[in-house]
Amino acid sequence: MKEFMLIFRGADEGAAHFSPEQMQAQLAKWGEWMGMLASQGKLTGGQPLLPIGKVVSGTAKKVTDGPFAEGKELVGGYVTIRVENEAEALQYASSCPTLVFEEGSVEVREIMQVQIG
Repeated sequence: MKEFMLIFRGADEGAAHFSPEQMQAQLAKWGEWMGMLASQGKLTGGQPLLPIGKVVSGTAKKVTDGPFAEGKELVGGYVTIRVENEAEALQYASSCPTLVFEEGSVEVREIMQVQIG
């Protein structure tokens, strides 16, 4: 089994125009999707991210405020899943609720296994 991170982008921009009812319906879709991953034993972690934060950069360790990119590039959250291969990870990514938005995207990245100690 391999572990992958699914990184969600662009949904905040689309959801900004949602009514409260539409937002509740979208949150329900997320609950169903996450529940499906969990019930199949694929979900290993993940959370939504707040749209604000800080960046520490360079040798001077300069701290700047976020957000850090355009709305369509802003990372809204992530999940980690354990699956057989990249093809299976892409299948789960393709069913992600963030893809109801034209600007929504899911980046699929395999997590490198590192031995510590």
